[in-house]
Amino acid sequence: MYKKMQRIRKFEETAATFFSEGKIPGFVHLYIGEEAVAVGACANLRDDDFITSTHRGHGHIVAKGGNLKLMMAELFGKETGYCKGKGGSMHIADAELGILGANGIVGAGHNIAVGAGWSAQYRGTNQVSVCFFGDASTNISSFHEAMNLASVWKLPVIFVCENNLYGISVSQERHQAIKDISLRAAGYGIPSLTADGNDVFAVYEHVNKAIERARAGGGPSLLEFKTYRHRGHFEGDTGAYRPADEVSEWLKKDPIPRLERYMLDKKIADEKRISEICSEVEAEIREALDFASGSQVPEIGTSVLNIYSDLVEEARVR
Repeated sequence: MYKKMQRIRKFEETAATFFSEGKIPGFVHLYIGEEAVAVGACANLRDDDFITSTHRGHGHIVAKGGNLKLMMAELFGKETGYCKGKGGSMHIADAELGILGANGIVGAGHNIAVGAGWSAQYRGTNQVSVCFFGDASTNISSFHEAMNLASVWKLPVIFVCENNLYGISVSQERHQAIKDISLRAAGYGIPSLTADGNDVFAVYEHVNKAIERARAGGGPSLLEFKTYRHRGHFEGDTGAYRPADEVSEWLKKDPIPRLERYMLDKKIADEKRISEICSEVEAEIREALDFASGSQVPEIGTSVLNIYSDLVEEARVR
């Protein structure tokens, strides 16, 4: 779990650097500071389990086992990327790993996750579907539609709210009358809880219990994990709307140093091993960068491929 958290952190720091140099097109929303949620949750999942992601999705994809080379190439708009350079940062998907896609539309993942859960239930595969989303997306109708349907049909869906306290630049205090997102589960008869999203072990344990319940036919759960993004909503956002003392306090709760201290205190790893892991991750990131830089930009003519035209052609042949 520590290595995956470092993998996410280094990937995101690299993305920030190259975006600032104008080498990554489009928007980039970084997951720095929230690594414990994705890693703690996905550590419970099988390869064939499903996840749905968000515009801030790199961490989820890495935690589920996504290929760093294909991710990096996609960010740079290269033809070797996950979406052949067409999707960019917000639309990475890998169906073979159950990654049903990051999504640039707020709240769009809720009902996709429910659809995946219904599919698993219908096919009797014992798979689960984990839906990652932010606090502000729970104001959107799709969240309530998804919660209701998952509850009525007892679908194996775990709703994981990554509450980083802001919807873009709007504090949760200004867009909701409740403090805890978990309270919203009561209206649908779904078990819920609120926990520390910067404690990877707490995330792991709570998600583990929810998954066991879901696989046993017990239906969905809503798990809210309080966390904090270290950077602005998107790269280029200065985050001036956040009080300096608030930012300072949350930076002290960084989940990666927290896990490092735990490993050192419990003698799980020493400073040398931690340094080795960081070096291994940095080497992986360099390989991903080399792969992306050595890849070609898609030809103009490919812009119409793998979107609608292929589906039309398949339908015509059938």
